[in-house]
Amino acid sequence: MEDIRSVLSQFKTKKSEKINAPEKSGTGPDNTPSTSEIPDVFFDLILKDYKLGRHEISLLMYLYRQIWCRPNLYKSHGIGPLNSYATLCSILGVTMEQLGADLRSLENLGLIETIRSGQYFIRKYFTEKLDAQFGQNYDEFL
Repeated sequence: MEDIRSVLSQFKTKKSEKINAPEKSGTGPDNTPSTSEIPDVFFDLILKDYKLGRHEISLLMYLYRQIWCRPNLYKSHGIGPLNSYATLCSILGVTMEQLGADLRSLENLGLIETIRSGQYFIRKYFTEKLDAQFGQNYDEFL
């Protein structure tokens, strides 16, 4: 009869599988960095004129990339996918209260509009005036 240790050593444990599994960064295929196209007006006008805080910039860029830089069914409408607040908090590293304050702030500035809780409309060029200037229009939603 074989020694029990030799039999058990043939089986891999879940713990050893996790150690050997490659880490996924979520930045792109094969852990290569990805890029997103952000209009220059964001850096030239929006940051200068609106004096956004770090958390607001992170949130706005996250939502903007969701809508305009990644595959999105509602891209022609400027509307993003439905987001979970808990997921947004963990991705952005903020509390639920901070997320709520940032969403209200961006909405008060007119940089985002709430479609429904967790789903937002963001203009391609951030403001209605800039959209008109650059000829951006949107398909009707509904």
